[in-house]
Amino acid sequence: MDLLRRAARLGALGAASGGIAVLAGAFGAHALRDHLEPRALEVFETAVRWQAVHALALLATAILATGAIGERAPRAVRLAGLSFVVGTVLFSGSLYALALSGVKGLGAITPFGGVAFVVGWGALAAAFARGGADRPGGDGAGPARPPR
Repeated sequence: MDLLRRAARLGALGAASGGIAVLAGAFGAHALRDHLEPRALEVFETAVRWQAVHALALLATAILATGAIGERAPRAVRLAGLSFVVGTVLFSGSLYALALSGVKGLGAITPFGGVAFVVGWGALAAAFARGGADRPGGDGAGPARPPR
């Protein structure tokens, strides 16, 4: 799959995930407030918050995929995007299910989503590091300085 198509897919997933997070937040605040125990509502809100954060991370990853960093570090960018998607499904998905069903065993899935989030952020850091390392100036710290 070419770079722009992959970036568009990541961007679409990020935007959809952000929209779902907004809808879930509104649903939790208005429809579930009177039906869930306070602790279950907290769990639901945690799922919404982390889904929203990682929807933005997916959008940032999509933007990076279209530029120089995506060209220089395509595997790292791809791993970041995949990790954010998997993390959202496992972390937020298990918390949504736990809050709505009360099945405590679902909480055992949540840490795997957290690990996926950490892998995504690590991959994003690697993409930045690799993406700037071979530019003129060589250190990846910014634009090349003119000779004195």
